[in-house]
Amino acid sequence: MCGIVGFTNKIKEADEVIGRMMDRIKHRGPDAYGKYVDDGVALGHRRLSIIDITSQGDQPIFNEDRSMVLVFNGEIYNYRDIRKELAAAGHTFATNTDSEVLIHGYEEYGAKLLGKLRGMFAFVIWDSKNKELFGARDFFGIKPMYYAVMGDTFMFGSEIKSFLEHPDFKKELNERALENYLTFQYSPTQETFFKNVYKLMPAHYFRYSSGELEVKRYWDITFEEDKSKSLKDWVDSISDTFRDSVTAHKIADVEVGSFLSSGVDSSTVAAVADVDKTFTVGFGTDEKYNEIGFAKEFSKAIGKDNYSKVISPEEYWGSLEKIQYHMDEPLADPSAVALYFVCNIASRKVKVALSGEGADEIFGGYNVYSDPGGTFYDRLPGFFKRGVGKLASKLPAKRGVNFFVRKGKTVEERFIGNAYMFTPKQRKELLKITTDAPDPMKITGHYYKRVKKADDVTKMQYLDLHLWLSGDILLKADKMSMANSLEVRVPFLDKKVMKLAQGIPTKYRVTRKEKTQQTKYITKYAMRLAAKKNTPKETEKTSEKKKLGFPVPIRVWLREDKYCAIVKKAFESQSSEKFFNTAVLEKLLEDHKAGKADNSRKIWTVFTFLVWYRVYFENNGKYCRAV
Repeated sequence: MCGIVGFTNKIKEADEVIGRMMDRIKHRGPDAYGKYVDDGVALGHRRLSIIDITSQGDQPIFNEDRSMVLVFNGEIYNYRDIRKELAAAGHTFATNTDSEVLIHGYEEYGAKLLGKLRGMFAFVIWDSKNKELFGARDFFGIKPMYYAVMGDTFMFGSEIKSFLEHPDFKKELNERALENYLTFQYSPTQETFFKNVYKLMPAHYFRYSSGELEVKRYWDITFEEDKSKSLKDWVDSISDTFRDSVTAHKIADVEVGSFLSSGVDSSTVAAVADVDKTFTVGFGTDEKYNEIGFAKEFSKAIGKDNYSKVISPEEYWGSLEKIQYHMDEPLADPSAVALYFVCNIASRKVKVALSGEGADEIFGGYNVYSDPGGTFYDRLPGFFKRGVGKLASKLPAKRGVNFFVRKGKTVEERFIGNAYMFTPKQRKELLKITTDAPDPMKITGHYYKRVKKADDVTKMQYLDLHLWLSGDILLKADKMSMANSLEVRVPFLDKKVMKLAQGIPTKYRVTRKEKTQQTKYITKYAMRLAAKKNTPKETEKTSEKKKLGFPVPIRVWLREDKYCAIVKKAFESQSSEKFFNTAVLEKLLEDHKAGKADNSRKIWTVFTFLVWYRVYFENNGKYCRAV
């Protein structure tokens, strides 16, 4: 795991600039560094040594005649198999790394190499003969890649903060991204919060030559039910395929550990991986916010050592500037801070940790996936539900009314992902600035169009796999782990696992079980049954637990005077006045503190942006104090 930076070389001080850019991301790779500079390009690399930990694995890496040079962030789990193919084709290797397989593989196969890879990656290859850059990002977006064109300079990197060191970089806030963020809680498009800086989206590659940039998708997810298999067949296949994935993800020349919560995903990873150490964090003693007790019991059951930490409110709030600095863009997911701390305790014991991200999106695990078609009301005619929904929308919002409003809409109209903070109308009322940010349905419609014939559960999963997963879940996983110089691997997010999951019938992803007078919904149904096969009997209730996520007591804290005052101060700041109608913010805060409404997530979304803005636009890309 590493960090990469680079730019087309149009400046005299290229060697010094690439050095400063590398220093900005030293946390991604403290073990070694390397750079390459010629009259066409400057490339930099920071290394966290995982495979071939000798100096042979240092980058940049060259092909035989040194006409091509590579910088790479990630791991290729099937590199040994590809290496054999390339050696048989006449390629000679100078190292035992997966990195070198990429450069020889590109020589041999071009962009078709990407279809052969199994792993997580973001890499760039400079072809000095043709004066062309080729770069690619992995299938799910586990590893980040950003790029920008500033004047005559094309620059790229693992983190946007490295761009701040380039003399051609012009730092401007992208206000369109702010408006989108207020709805999604993250930046959902290829645009970032920095104007003219873009994400290379998951499963895409680029070519840059003679001032022209070409970006293409090379892979996509295709859900197609295979009804020929029984439930038992699916359960056995999931178990076998996941075990194979975990074996691949454990390839390393250093010790591997595992994160552990009370959920089925991380428990399955920890049990199957058979690692020596597990890591857990929590808040206080309330079981709603603290899973440490379960984690210790589970670790004992599988014969492993658990390392844990209770995060104090002071530690949580005191880390917010540091978190948003490392995030590059504001992310209003409160669990990102908890993830930072679990990465921190893990990094003191291991260099690599396995985690359970991706299981919910792939196997249908989110509670919201049980919403479509789950009640008698859902089976009523669409025109009737739409009419009732329109009438209900005129009434004050409350639980029963909201049900009819929601059911009166199609899934395309009501679902933008696991977070929906401010509606388009609400964000217009909140913002002082005017932007041309697209409506949320325009952003999601691009993805819904690709699966228009699918059932609603599949549509929701497809959307989350393309937006929520990379925009929130994997963003925080990469940035929080790398902030602690820790590599996180996610064995559920594997091409072979995804290929299998694409065929699982919807009824085995989200199923309905009749129980007396109640209907019990079971998400991730087949995967939960597979988990029972792979975890000790005394902990099998793990597979039945309702999803909690990474619970953080934000709602409680924002009703305490101390933390409410911190947020109020931010809401009254000059930065807040610049962007927001602060009277609206103050009302949200007052109503929440008084217990009139739960506005915690809306408040946190705005507050997080203001913390991030202070770091990058008031403190010039530096965090310098507790909030």
